[in-house]
Amino acid sequence: MLAKAKSTRVDNAYERLKAEILNGELPPGFQAPEPDIAARLGMSRTPVREALIRLEAEGLVDLIPRRGAKVLAISQKDICEIFEILAELEGLAVKKAAGREVPCFLMQELEKLLSEADAALLQDDIEHWAELDDRFHRLIAQTCGNTRLEAEVISLLNQVHRANRVLLRLNRAPASRADDHRKIFEAIRAGRDDIGSEVARSHRLAGLETMKRLLQSSGLSQV
Repeated sequence: MLAKAKSTRVDNAYERLKAEILNGELPPGFQAPEPDIAARLGMSRTPVREALIRLEAEGLVDLIPRRGAKVLAISQKDICEIFEILAELEGLAVKKAAGREVPCFLMQELEKLLSEADAALLQDDIEHWAELDDRFHRLIAQTCGNTRLEAEVISLLNQVHRANRVLLRLNRAPASRADDHRKIFEAIRAGRDDIGSEVARSHRLAGLETMKRLLQSSGLSQV
């Protein structure tokens, strides 16, 4: 019971800190000693320490001896490397999803997200579209049926989440073709792993080119 309670506290600290990092409440460069972070969460230091170790492993924070934790910025080089890896991993995830019987509730959730995303674009609500875009890519990872592949994709999506939001606001439009999402969905439903995999891969690489252009035009070296 004690071990379960400790695990719950660690998970709670981890989820709360990760959410604050991803939504920008704890911005890049934010740094604080562990006791201050624990006090912020109203928790003891032990679960916070373990949560920070998990966040460091995911590339979201850097643990500095005697100085606490620092929220990491993401550089253009980081973005390029992560997008290149995501292109291959998401392509593989779609290929595996198209080659298996994906649970009906996941397909229904994907279709619902697509409809909501279309409506958001029609209303020029790019902020809401960004949330749906992120959920779509995470759900695609879930459909592949490979838990390790899903975990790798989710970890990388977490690392570029903040960059995606910042650069999307600069672009005021999706970084790559929004209708690619529908093509990916249809390929999974039809079992066309070849088409789905290639669309997913080219979609991510097109987004990378937009990101690089925006970083250059805005003069940003990191976000």
